[in-house]
Amino acid sequence: MWDSIVIGAGQAGLSTSFHLSRLGVRHLVLDANPRAGGAWQHRWDALTMADVHGVADLPDDPVPPASGSERANDFVPGYFSDYETHHDLPVVRPVVVRSVRDEDGVLRVEAEDGRTWHTRTLVNATGTWRRPFVPRYPGQESFRGRQLHTAGFGDPEDFRGKRVLVVGGGASAVQFLGLLRPLTDTLWVTRREPVWRTDEFDQEAGRAAVAMVEERVRRGLPPRSVVSVTGLMLRPQEQEAARLGAYERLPMFERIEPDGVRWADGTFEPVDVILWATGFRPDVDHLRPLRLRSPLGGIQLGDTTATSTTSVADPRVQLVGYGPSASTIGANRAGRVAARAVQRALEQASAQAS
Repeated sequence: MWDSIVIGAGQAGLSTSFHLSRLGVRHLVLDANPRAGGAWQHRWDALTMADVHGVADLPDDPVPPASGSERANDFVPGYFSDYETHHDLPVVRPVVVRSVRDEDGVLRVEAEDGRTWHTRTLVNATGTWRRPFVPRYPGQESFRGRQLHTAGFGDPEDFRGKRVLVVGGGASAVQFLGLLRPLTDTLWVTRREPVWRTDEFDQEAGRAAVAMVEERVRRGLPPRSVVSVTGLMLRPQEQEAARLGAYERLPMFERIEPDGVRWADGTFEPVDVILWATGFRPDVDHLRPLRLRSPLGGIQLGDTTATSTTSVADPRVQLVGYGPSASTIGANRAGRVAARAVQRALEQASAQAS
């Protein structure tokens, strides 16, 4: 029997494990990946440290200096691996968790390979990477070109000479347009008119954005990304794409045809590739047996702390990397909050048993 089990060893999971260790909580970290690095190990090879939006320091261990030319899918996993070793974090991998169930007041964690663990508390830190979201549109199956989600993006050179339609109104769409437009012809479509941020994004603005996302999860609504409430910004490396017209947005098409897409007014645009920059959904299906979702569709979080990670439906369960803690900075803070909530839950259970 474990005092706590953490599912996921990305930024949020490692931060939680660090703080649990500091508090003396006996725990394990179960990670689905074959090696350290969380979702970073799955990023495309051409993404360098000069291109990433930033990697927050893990607790008590700053990110080492980078020249900018390093591949992000090597550099960040290396940092995470060194962190696990240096702090002797109890990570077990690969473990793909299939379900978490209540078994006579104890949480039973079941892996796809048949292994099981029992724990008094649980911290879910699975993030979103394994749940890419692709919307459905009429005619989608008839398209003769290539369709892919950004999660499956590889070498930008593979797109040279092809007309690429980028779908999505978030920061990833802006980033991929910046990457592709200098190489080839692109189109950009979004459901809503993009909102561009013109003022400086300082700490106060960041706190306000996080507070808006926190309010959603406190009400039990499905979380939105922090960037969805901050507005879009162009980085220096995207200025050339802007000059070439990459960010001249079109409204959403009505249907997909074998050689392109068509709008409601009959307008047709031929394309060779559809790149779905349509985001991800929280990877929480394994928690379904615990019935944590509220009637509004999200997992409601809330306790006495300013930033809560505690499930209202089952206070034994903490969620980090969910909603406002999906960013790397938010994940670190959530790891500390979750570890303290685990400690409180264990103390309360011990007091009730005595």
